[in-house]
Amino acid sequence: MASSSPGPSGDRYLLDNARPEAGTRFGALSELFDPSTFGHIDRLGIAPGWRCWEVGAGGSSVVSWLAGRVGPSGRVVATDIDTSWVSAADGDVVTVLRHDVARDAPPDGGGFDLVHARLVLVHVTDRDRALRTMAGALRPGGVLLIEDADPALQPLACLDEHGPDQELANRMRIAFRTLLASRGADLSYGRKLPRLLREAGLADVRADGYFPVSSPACGVLEASTIRHVRDALVDAGLATDADIDANLAAIDAGRLDLSIAPMISAWGRRT
Repeated sequence: MASSSPGPSGDRYLLDNARPEAGTRFGALSELFDPSTFGHIDRLGIAPGWRCWEVGAGGSSVVSWLAGRVGPSGRVVATDIDTSWVSAADGDVVTVLRHDVARDAPPDGGGFDLVHARLVLVHVTDRDRALRTMAGALRPGGVLLIEDADPALQPLACLDEHGPDQELANRMRIAFRTLLASRGADLSYGRKLPRLLREAGLADVRADGYFPVSSPACGVLEASTIRHVRDALVDAGLATDADIDANLAAIDAGRLDLSIAPMISAWGRRT
């Protein structure tokens, strides 16, 4: 979740798991997006005995939920380039592996009933190869669910830009996304997913979108993200320390109704 391989330019990845803010970000992302993710997977028919691959697992919320759905007869393989935040508490069901989806072959030789990645491919430099790897890891009839952001669809942090705090928050969001793009992120990736899944040979492709507009978790995610990339923003000349301090103060005081980029979920089956 928001932390798989960025491909050959891995050292340029902004939101790495090594920073202490990563855990806070994972918690906020789980609160914001787990209900939507779990609903999609339930509707795709997950059942006891399924073999699942969670790509770029990040934290443990999706992994633990999958383990509960597949039961003791199933299997969940959780992979990431940094697995330090992933728990294998369900040890008989869950296997945690260090893995680069843009470079490595599928774990366990493939044959999965479900392959899922959330907020991963938008950051991966060789995202086309990563997507082919995931699609190729499905058994016949297996389903691939990719959920990724499309920041270019909605570039604002505050939809209601009614004052200086909101204007600053929007400038900070633009600065962050400029930095993301400079590190190889595709800010319009989410909208491409239906086409890309069809081009990968999948059938019955469908997609929808989810767009958090305002919640406490949006503020937690925004603040932890800004703290995570603070030095990079300043070093790139995209923000000043004074701007960042003022933005964080407004977030911490609860003065902003913060939104998050639309999440596009797309899924299809291997024939």
